Amino acid sequence: MIIDESLSQVVSLLPAWLPTQRWFSGRSSVDQVHVVSATLLREEDPRVWHLLVEVYRDQHRYRYQIPLVIRREPLARLEHVKLGETSDGHVYDALHDKEAAAVLLEQFTGGGSFVGDLAFHAEDGAKIPVDESALVMPVEQSNTSIAFGDVALLKVFRRVQPGLNPDVEVHHALTGAGCEYIAPLLGWVDGRWIDDAGAGHDASLAMLQTFLTTASDGWALAATSVRDLYAEGDLHADEVGGDFAGEAHRLGEATAHVHRSMAEALPSGYFGTAELAAKTDLLMGRLEEAVSVVPELEPYIGRLGERVEALRGLDTPIPVQRVHGDYHLGQVLRTVMGWKIVDFEGEPAKPLEERRALDTAMRDVAGMLRSFDYAARYLLVTDYDQDHPAYDQINYRANEWAQRNRDAFCAGYAEAVGTDPRDNAVLLAAYEIDKAVYEVVYEARYRPSWLPIPLAAVRRLSEEPV
Repeated sequence: MIIDESLSQVVSLLPAWLPTQRWFSGRSSVDQVHVVSATLLREEDPRVWHLLVEVYRDQHRYRYQIPLVIRREPLARLEHVKLGETSDGHVYDALHDKEAAAVLLEQFTGGGSFVGDLAFHAEDGAKIPVDESALVMPVEQSNTSIAFGDVALLKVFRRVQPGLNPDVEVHHALTGAGCEYIAPLLGWVDGRWIDDAGAGHDASLAMLQTFLTTASDGWALAATSVRDLYAEGDLHADEVGGDFAGEAHRLGEATAHVHRSMAEALPSGYFGTAELAAKTDLLMGRLEEAVSVVPELEPYIGRLGERVEALRGLDTPIPVQRVHGDYHLGQVLRTVMGWKIVDFEGEPAKPLEERRALDTAMRDVAGMLRSFDYAARYLLVTDYDQDHPAYDQINYRANEWAQRNRDAFCAGYAEAVGTDPRDNAVLLAAYEIDKAVYEVVYEARYRPSWLPIPLAAVRRLSEEPV
């Protein structure tokens, strides 16, 4: 793509700036930045550009979207997101600039036509809050989200992959189905570009959804319950004022309803003998690879392998559908209207086709059951060690809290749809093992002090009767 001298100056600032951003993959230096799409959204001061760039680093190519704003005069409150200066002015990350963010939001009122290489779509009947002030949310790692008052949230996918993003796809389907357990979709943004070979591509770039007011993070609520339990000298989980089991039960119900809505509104099918064999091979391969990375798994590999191999013996077709794919307590919010499930993007590092693939709902259930285990035990590794005089008692109560909430979640799930995940023991165990083994490898590589948490789960899963 040919760009003029003015924009070329802006692009020259990117190689030094990109590695400093939380959402940028890796922190090594950038070899080259190539612009594949440039859309001017506002020409007067402050000028607003939307760029799609390909970044070359360590012989790999990555694609990002970068909205930028150029101001003639510097703005002190944007100093922390400043890229530098050009002959046209001071260059900032546009998502942090209230005026520039307002320019983005206004595009949703245009009826879905292309603005340069961007198309802004609004759901039927959606009210776009163009008069609300913008504020970047501080919590995300791989994306950037902007709150417009307490009305709407614009989630910008920083790293771009060609195709329809699952977060947009699932929210669009569930909004159309009237699902009450999500934040309804208000609109979304698509982009297009042409690569070096002349091939055209398109991708989801952002989504606008209803802002969830009075929302509390599921992990934070569960962690508070665990702290309450540990603070009581000799009470059981069901005797403590911060007992979480009621919330876990309601979360199980919400999860089941969302799964049912996804099965109805999106593609579904079955795993037969061949598909189950392929899934078994995949899980076994990951298990064997994990043992080569973390030798501590070796004592459990035989029994874990037997439980995973049991998948191959299932003789009834297994229903599969679209699933969340990265389900845990950090992906759910408790509001005054009940539990809401967020972030259907899947694991951003995985290929798009893998994130959109059909799977059994037990994958999500297993993810949440593992999350209860983490919530119960993380204080053991941050606040206690095995020489602590209360360690054995706290460890016992952690296991009790986790099991109580795992059971409550499954009971709530069963109450909503009539199918108890615990009745699918072979399937659920295989997915729990896969998740726990993934956690073992992750903790061994990046957070060794937390390794005892998934190792305890691996031990339990290797000892449980089927």
